[in-house]
Amino acid sequence: MREVRWERMFPDELEKAFSECPVVYFAYGLCEPHGPQNAIGLDALKAHAICCRAAERHGGIVAPCDFWHIHELGGYAVWSRQAIGEVERSWLTCMPPWVHLKNVCYHVRQADVLGFHAAILFTGHYGPNWEDLKTLVRLIQPYVGTRLYSLPECEANVPGFDGDGASGDHAGKVETSLLWALMPECTDVSRLPDKETGPAPWAMGRNAYEASRRIGERMVEDEVTWLGRKAGELLKEYENPDHRTHSERLRMSNASGKVLFALTFPSSVPCNSAGRNTKRCPGTACGTQIGRFPSVRDSIGVAHVFVRRPRETPVQTSSGTRYWRSPFAPG
Repeated sequence: MREVRWERMFPDELEKAFSECPVVYFAYGLCEPHGPQNAIGLDALKAHAICCRAAERHGGIVAPCDFWHIHELGGYAVWSRQAIGEVERSWLTCMPPWVHLKNVCYHVRQADVLGFHAAILFTGHYGPNWEDLKTLVRLIQPYVGTRLYSLPECEANVPGFDGDGASGDHAGKVETSLLWALMPECTDVSRLPDKETGPAPWAMGRNAYEASRRIGERMVEDEVTWLGRKAGELLKEYENPDHRTHSERLRMSNASGKVLFALTFPSSVPCNSAGRNTKRCPGTACGTQIGRFPSVRDSIGVAHVFVRRPRETPVQTSSGTRYWRSPFAPG
């Protein structure tokens, strides 16, 4: 099987993969308790592995996985207190939404600078964060040539667990089955507690006992097919004459050294990840307090500027003027 993981590829392999299929997959997740039966990095491990399967099957390159995501505030804080409890260490790898979403902006910027025709932003972490990710993509898309699509992993899981429509859960039969199929060394169902012992520990889903590696393998295939179809749609959209004209105009503007765009959001756009009009309340296992962060605009900053430098920039040196080729210049 050919290598598709960006960080493990040689320059010539990257160029070949790009020329054959200029699609990039960005996988997002975090370390978060997923029951005693699953490795704590389930969300990111699941998303990255599915992206790799899709790239191997349909072409494209998978960017290095982002293991830091939104948690410990808003509804996440309330859920964490209930599902994880006041433990000494939660083992979360979390950050606030205004940091995560700003990082995503730079991921999109780099995809566009490199000339990818399509980018799929795929999060294995559920909750309201994926709604904010879709809002962010909708706001950014008019200003970048790369065609973008973001989704939570469960959106691609059609028809779901054994056809019953269950496409996502938390450490229940769906997620446990998916990780079991993708990385069997990261799932150990013998660690599941006895059904009669009381509360499910470490945010375990109550129906995790129904997990099936066989069904997980089928769900993985469904998601790989779904992602391949979506990548094809984005590539076709990129080739649309109207878009090509718009994209070329952006590239000409960038080549002259102008600002690509200043991203400013209307304050009415809600930031679902942080919670709206949320009063301060007791925190999570780590004691995090939650406040009010009402909009996506507030989360990533009033103005976030995407800049591409001119292809060649004059630099004054002791021996005279030399020209430095910017790595951010369009090809």
